[in-house]
Order: sequence, then structure tokens, then C-alpha cells
Amino acid sequence: MDKSKAYYDKMTQTPLVKLIVSLGIPTTISMLVTNIYNMVDTYFVGTLGESPQAATGILFTLQAIIQALAFMLGQGSGTMVSKSLADRNDKEASQYVSTGFFTGLSFGLVLMVLGLIFLTPFMVLLGSTQTILPYAKQYGACVLLSCPAAIGSFVLNNNLRYEGKSFYAMIGLVTGGILNIFGDYVLIVVFELGVLGAGISTAVSQIISFFILLYFFEKMAQSSIRLSFVSRKAGVYLTICRVGFPALIRQGLSSISNGLLNNLTRPYGDAAIAAMSVVNRFSAFVMCVGLGIGQGYQPVASFNYQAKEYQRVKKGLIVTMGIGFIFISCLAVPGFIFADKIVYLFQKHQEVIDIGTPALRCACVGTVFLTLSVPVNMLYQSIRKAGLSSFLSLLRSGLMFIPTLLITTKLFGLMGIQVSQPAADIMTGIVSIPFIVAFLRKKFD
Repeated sequence: MDKSKAYYDKMTQTPLVKLIVSLGIPTTISMLVTNIYNMVDTYFVGTLGESPQAATGILFTLQAIIQALAFMLGQGSGTMVSKSLADRNDKEASQYVSTGFFTGLSFGLVLMVLGLIFLTPFMVLLGSTQTILPYAKQYGACVLLSCPAAIGSFVLNNNLRYEGKSFYAMIGLVTGGILNIFGDYVLIVVFELGVLGAGISTAVSQIISFFILLYFFEKMAQSSIRLSFVSRKAGVYLTICRVGFPALIRQGLSSISNGLLNNLTRPYGDAAIAAMSVVNRFSAFVMCVGLGIGQGYQPVASFNYQAKEYQRVKKGLIVTMGIGFIFISCLAVPGFIFADKIVYLFQKHQEVIDIGTPALRCACVGTVFLTLSVPVNMLYQSIRKAGLSSFLSLLRSGLMFIPTLLITTKLFGLMGIQVSQPAADIMTGIVSIPFIVAFLRKKFD
């Protein structure tokens, strides 16, 4: 049996729970490890003081910008690769992945150069105070230097997932994450390089992860990455960007909203920024479970929709929401109960704990509603309904969060900042319900 026929049978005949879990668990593990090393950064840097730790929150926004570009290109090209493979067209698949990959490297180089040239105003724009700025610049320079490798890694990771190779995508990201954890310990604790050590560790681990993913893609993927396959047609670039645009919105708005959050938190001092940094790290850790299972569903939805297996797409949506709810609850409930201890683990200053504990409890409640909003958003992106998916992507960090943040901060001050994201998560989940029902009731010819 040839490779394309075997893959076709796997995607259209494997029981849905088994298929989604087999694709979603490696992705979830990858994202968990990535977020674990982000929290390890927060932990080790937190031992240096409030201002250094607050710098990791500032750079969280920059990393979201990098991921926004990468996920647009990775999920845009990956969706089209999945469609092409369902049509048994390996040549077209190679064109899409090659175009997305080399475009990502180019974007990474431009962002690296511009970011390093305008490093100081860039860090201030992201919400850095004068006491945080020196640390943010050290960490930020390292993140920017590894920017091309980071974008390339996410493009490769997404395309491996859409080809059903989530396990190999996991190995690439997990290896980088583990290296970063050990690098933090060696460079921060042993060599006492402080924030600069955390930045170097992050940069080196991302570069190593990039080359591992590139190796696995060359060995395992049906499509191929070659410079000669890069398209000269504007339509190919527009298709990748249009299909991937919801991912850009999700990640891009996250960076904008985090920057706004940092700026609105700034008047309350470094302790408040440090507290919200811890909360955002833990929330991202919980959220990545929902995203991981959702991303495991994406290749299933994309492939089966193109193969006209519409009932599998519908059943897959229900399965994904159920699995996501179970997994997220297993993290959100302990996070709610032990919120004060979690904040204390990262920052032992009492003011940080006092601010972070109620914020973390609220955040844990909000993350449960991601099991409604994330799967349906990824469904519409995977079946190339870019308009609907873009609207759903606008909700969480944009249409719901930004007005909520501005209003609650104006009315309630610091407490408004603490409750704004959870409130937006709850509203986004509720608004997503009609879109779920509409798709499940839709009759296909």
C-alpha cells in the first residue's frame, strides 16, 4: 500500500476518539513542555527580584507577536497541505509548505533586524517601566536573535501536525523545552548570568529545536521543502495568509492585549506586573491543553471535510470539546484551589501573592470556557471558512477582552485588571455556542 493511500485510510477510517487523541496528545505535550519552560523562566528569574520577573511578562508579549506570524503561515500552509494530500496531490502540498516555510524565515529576519535596531522603544511600547527596561532589553535581544528559528520551528511543527506526524513535531519542541529548562539552571544559577542567561537559554533551545524539526520533516513528511518549490504566484501567498489569518488574529490580539494589560498595570507598580505575569504564564499553561486537543482535531477536520466525510467532522467536534473539558478541568480545579501556593512558588513577595492569588482563581474559572470557543474556532479555520473563523478569533483577546479590560479597569482599578480576561473568556464561550449548534445542524449535499 502506498504512503498516500495509507494516510487517506488512517484519516477517514480510524475511530475518532483514537485519532484525535493520537494527534492531540503529542501536540498537548509539546505545548505543555513549552509552557513549563516558560514558567521555569519565570521561576528562576523570579529569584532575582520583581523587576527581572516582570521583564518575562513584557517578553511574553513579544513571543506572542512572533508566534502570531508563525501560526498564520504554519496553519495556513498546513491546512492547504492537508487539503492537497486528501486530493492525492503531493506536488501542490510541497508548494504550499515550501512557500510558508521560506516566507516565515524572511519575516523572522525582518523582525529580528528591526527589533534590535529599535530595541529600547520596542520594550517601552510593550509596557516596560524604567526599572524593568534593562532586564527586558537583555531578554528581548536574545528572543529577537532567535526569531527566524522560532518562526521556522512553528511552521514546521504545524505542517508536521497537518500531515498526521504529531509525534515527531512533539519530539522537536519537547527537546528544545527540556534543553531550555536545563539551560536556565546552568546559566542563571551556576554561572549567575541573570536575565541574560534566561534569554540565551531560550534562544539556543529554539535554534536546536528548529534543526530537529527540519530533520524530521525531511525524513517523515509526504511533502517536501525546497527553495525551488516556493511559488511565484500571489494567489498562493494570499491563500496561505487568508486561511491562516484566524491564527494571526488569535496570537496577534494576544500580544496587543498583553501589551495593553502591561501598560494599564504599570501604574500599580512592578509587583502588579510580576503578579499578572505569573497568572498569564499559568493561564497559558492551562489553555495549551485546550489548544493542543483542538490542534489535534484540525488535521482531522481539514482532511475529512475535503474527503466529504462530513459526519466525522461533526462527531470530531463533539469529541474534541469533551476531551478538552476533561483535560482543562484537571488543571483548572487544582489551580483554583492552590492559587496562593502557585503564585508563591514563582514569587515570594507578599504584595505579588496578594495581587496574583485572586487573579489566578478568576483565570482558572475562565479557562474552562475555552472548551467551547477553541474547538469551533479551529474547526472553521480547518474547513477554510476564514471569515467565520476570523470573527471567532477576534472575540477572546479583542472584541471581548479589550473593551472589558478598559471598562473594568476604569471602574474597579486593579481588581478590574484581575477579572477582565476571565470575564472575556466566559463571554467568548457563550457567544461560540450558536456557531457550534449551526455546524452540527448543517446538512451537507
